[in-house]
Amino acid sequence: MARRRRGGRGGAGRQTRSSGVQVSIQGLDALRDRLEELAPTMRAACHRALVQSAEAIRDDTARAVRVDTGNLRDSVRAVTHNNQLVAEIGWWDRDDRYATVHEFGTRRIPARPALGPAAEAERARIGARIAAEVRRALG
Repeated sequence: MARRRRGGRGGAGRQTRSSGVQVSIQGLDALRDRLEELAPTMRAACHRALVQSAEAIRDDTARAVRVDTGNLRDSVRAVTHNNQLVAEIGWWDRDDRYATVHEFGTRRIPARPALGPAAEAERARIGARIAAEVRRALG
């Protein structure tokens, strides 16, 4: 059985001494102001990268989707919103409800996914797109 030492070094009652060293960083206010100025620029750069990624997913999906009449290929859309960093890619027409059947399959129809694999492929590229747009914005 280990013994507990009383007093001496360590323990909860240990007091520390201040070394008297002070650090003063000059220019923090200017840096904060500059970073606040960059925020809209960075947001715009990220939005451009998002648009590029959404279009790439849309194009890859259109190339990979099963073509019978061409309706699914021609009606896949990418929608982005200017004030949000959100993109929606897919089919919204009522006639395109069978896109879900092709993407996920049924008991009788095997799945032939196109949108899912396109999104997965873009996942590996979006970081590089964002980095390139940020570099371009910072010039």
